[in-house]
Amino acid sequence: MDSEVIVLGSGIIGLTTAVVLAEGGRRVTVWAREPAEETTSAVAGGLWWPYRIEPEHRVADWSVRSFDVYAQQAEHAAVTGVRMRTGLQLGAELAGLGPWRRALRDMRAANSAELRGEYVTGVRATVPIVDTGTHLAHLRDRLTAAGGRVERRAAGSLDEAGRTAPYVVNCTGLGARELVPDPGVRPVQGQLVVVENPGVEEWLVSAYKDATATLYALPQPYGLVLGGTAVEDAWGTEPDPAVAAGIVARCAAIVPEVARARVLGHRVGLRPARPAVRLEAERLPGGALCVHNYGHGGAGVTVAWGCAEEAAELLEA
Repeated sequence: MDSEVIVLGSGIIGLTTAVVLAEGGRRVTVWAREPAEETTSAVAGGLWWPYRIEPEHRVADWSVRSFDVYAQQAEHAAVTGVRMRTGLQLGAELAGLGPWRRALRDMRAANSAELRGEYVTGVRATVPIVDTGTHLAHLRDRLTAAGGRVERRAAGSLDEAGRTAPYVVNCTGLGARELVPDPGVRPVQGQLVVVENPGVEEWLVSAYKDATATLYALPQPYGLVLGGTAVEDAWGTEPDPAVAAGIVARCAAIVPEVARARVLGHRVGLRPARPAVRLEAERLPGGALCVHNYGHGGAGVTVAWGCAEEAAELLEA
């Protein structure tokens, strides 16, 4: 009983945390309100890059650790869904990037021939791109192989989980707003379009921190992911045709060949934003130890492994 842990949430943060705990010898059960393929993680474009996440000094360590794990997983891309791809962050400058950039050994300023449109600055780097559908299935398989399991169950409260096991890890993302409750967790809606890839091999992004409209083209095995949006406090999950048309137009202005690409699908997800990630332990009224691991904004993929390992350490403290 003392080794049993309930992990709340089946997105990339929850499943990664569950894998770290189970492979570390814990008996882990994930309570999933919805299956992994219906979480926000499944909608994500999957690019490793800190975006809409604080605090910077902690994000750096989480991001670098996750980068290292993904780089190893990329050696088995067909199974893990992780690939290392070189690309271009338009509008960025080396001096303006956070300390997480130390993970990017090949990062350099883009030259004038590499820039697109009206952009006069940019940086090039090789980073992981995660096909989240494949990766979430991989994490589930690893969890099962380590003796863990996923149970379709929504927690009515943290105490309910604490009455079932002496340790709880809260990875409920936006759900923490009601479950904790934590009104500091707010949605940042993101819409994207998936098109047939017309031959784009490198990723391309322009996403300023506070911009509502962003621009990215991310090559994935299933198509080219075009984005996007970042609308604060918007709860809708139905794609807006006008927004989709705007996304394609923005991308086509930089990558003209996407204008004629066949549309394969539309996606909308709600990023779980918070002024700062909550990664800390507290004792629940019934005595169980709860570690909170939520509020990762637009960077759940980017920090998943670093945060999971720190969450595991907090359970041992």
